Amino acid sequence: MAAKTGNEWTALAHIITAVIGSGVLSLGWSMSQLGWIAGPIAMLCFASVTLTSALLLSSCYKSTDSDLHIITHASYLDAVHSILGIRSAWFCGIIVGINFIKIGIVYTITSAISIRAIQKSNCYHYEGHNATCWYSNTKYMIIFGSLQGLVSQIPDFHNTEWLSIVAAIMSFTYSFIGSGLSLAKIIGNGEIMGGIGGLPASNPSKKVWLVAEALGNIAFAFPFSAIFLEIQHTLKAPSEKATMKKASIMAVCTTTLFYLSCGGLGYAAFGNRTPGNLLTGFGFYEPYWLVDFANACVALHLVGGYQVLLLY
Repeated sequence: MAAKTGNEWTALAHIITAVIGSGVLSLGWSMSQLGWIAGPIAMLCFASVTLTSALLLSSCYKSTDSDLHIITHASYLDAVHSILGIRSAWFCGIIVGINFIKIGIVYTITSAISIRAIQKSNCYHYEGHNATCWYSNTKYMIIFGSLQGLVSQIPDFHNTEWLSIVAAIMSFTYSFIGSGLSLAKIIGNGEIMGGIGGLPASNPSKKVWLVAEALGNIAFAFPFSAIFLEIQHTLKAPSEKATMKKASIMAVCTTTLFYLSCGGLGYAAFGNRTPGNLLTGFGFYEPYWLVDFANACVALHLVGGYQVLLLY
């Protein structure tokens, strides 16, 4: 572990890198399933739960043993083992492991889709929007995995502050581009699309399934509990708790505003036809170079985010 030189800004960068991922571009679709009332309410509810858990976890960074010695917990599992016991640590370890495997798979597939989307965007630009532009994800997933294997061998690569800062800049960049393109489409449409109840479904069971999927997308976009204490462990002593609380409040407020704006603008632009991903779902074809740049930012963010999130 690198020297503890972190502050609220480096902690904020780490959290933003871990939280604001390419999933922000699918929040428009989630909004389209929930509608203008339930969608924002769901985001605010998950934001409240995330912030509450973060503030509670900040108090778990240090504890005392039976001899009143102060114990520092450098990771989530360390805290569970120390406070709740070995059985709880085993159980949480399994859950956290499954979660990290899931995130690793999602990052790998998403990065490949984003790189493929660059090829498709260029193809649609030169061949027309109705052209058959098909490319395989496999080679890009292999490249992404190989790259992660290489950079993970660099000592303390995932602990470098610049990595999170660059990844955070990438996430802000493609989020702003997606929101900006959505806003331009709203202006072009001359109206705000969408409805109170969201996208109608052919039957109630299908609607329940789509709503559950939308809520899952939103829930997946918020939490960072699994690496919370690892981030707190990088902060300067002795004010780790206060600093982490401040960073958590800033991070949750920032991400919530981003999610509301990105999701809301995406839904307002496309209404019931909102694609699953604003960039890779080709809600926008032009300007193709801007769509390419945004997808490149997604891929670069996932390279850094993978290291920060999974290798802490």
